[in-house]
Amino acid sequence: MRGPLADLHVVECASFVAGPTGGMTLAQLGADVVRIDPLGGGSDLHRWPVAPSGASYYWASLNTGKRSVAVDLRSDEGRELVLALITAPGPGRGIFVDNVVGRRWMTPERLRERRADLIHLRVQGYPDGRPAVDYTVNAEVGVPTITGPEGLAAPVNHVFPAWDVAAGMTVAAGVLAALHERVRTGRGRLLELALADVALAGVANLGWLSEAADRGRERPRHGNHVYGSFGVDVECRDGVRVMVVALTPGQWTALQQVTGTTAVFTALAEALGADLDVEAERYRLRETIAAVIRPWFAERDVAQVSKELDAARVLWGRYRGMPEVVAAHRAGAHPVLADIALPDGEGAITARSPLRLDGDHGPVGRVPALGRETAEVLAEILHLTTAEIGGLHQRGVIGPLDNTDTWSER
Repeated sequence: MRGPLADLHVVECASFVAGPTGGMTLAQLGADVVRIDPLGGGSDLHRWPVAPSGASYYWASLNTGKRSVAVDLRSDEGRELVLALITAPGPGRGIFVDNVVGRRWMTPERLRERRADLIHLRVQGYPDGRPAVDYTVNAEVGVPTITGPEGLAAPVNHVFPAWDVAAGMTVAAGVLAALHERVRTGRGRLLELALADVALAGVANLGWLSEAADRGRERPRHGNHVYGSFGVDVECRDGVRVMVVALTPGQWTALQQVTGTTAVFTALAEALGADLDVEAERYRLRETIAAVIRPWFAERDVAQVSKELDAARVLWGRYRGMPEVVAAHRAGAHPVLADIALPDGEGAITARSPLRLDGDHGPVGRVPALGRETAEVLAEILHLTTAEIGGLHQRGVIGPLDNTDTWSER
């Protein structure tokens, strides 16, 4: 199946999460994404988590569907190859994503000299070019100080690199926006995206900074309660915990009805002079509400809870460990996920595009091997002959030409 971006050709020279996520997103939608690495691989080639063999699950998944080119980036010949790939002619080419710092031979100005309509998106840590990662910018925008249980003094970091992933999605959006403009005007663009700005924009757009400015102090921590509404984790009879949420009056009514607590909350609201149909009031009385509904859950195992909550159309979710998610995938529960095979036959799990095109997530794409498509890409895009490619190999500009890695979708 050809994706909607099948005529788009992107060169990616980026490591870690944000840039590769942007390239992966474009590749999942059909773009031909060529990832460029130094010989021997970049700094993220063996990043954890890793398989028993040492192969990186992380690197394999973030680069699935891309073609891999490995070049000696310290040599003049290697640099010339990279510049030529980035600025290759063609309406769907001349698109470059990188997070490179300090390479004077790859400056935006030099690239623009070779292709005036180049679309170049550069991912940065800070707008001034200083380095940063998700965990450092998250610390600086205040999220860890409002995360965690009440009464805790220490900051609580998140596990998921949310700002990196958000930046990756912004990379894909930026590339497509610039491409749309180039089709319309013939003009290229230099787009710069700082991870720190992504984090600041995220908390600002959620209204969190406005709230802090208005209150003049930190938002209180509230554990697993949903801020500003009602939502809390509760335990079932068999020890399984679920998250129950009531954002709207309809959801609140459904939760009361299924737990048989409508009369209790009517009396409580009257006694306290509260309107529990209002989100802010449910948040203010969150501990009281939780105490009232918890016995209903404590009397039922999760199977019964699931059946009754679904029938009542209550908004809820079960807490699952990742091994449970894997088991559900093995049972066919998650079509967005796919099994792949790494070197030596080791299994891994990756994902197709979360977007469904006419109901289909699309193919998972070929799993990468460092430098495997180097000769293929040089012949196809730069029209180098077999002899020329062989010469590059002999001079150590590119790696072996007989890569026999067989990473493929199962």
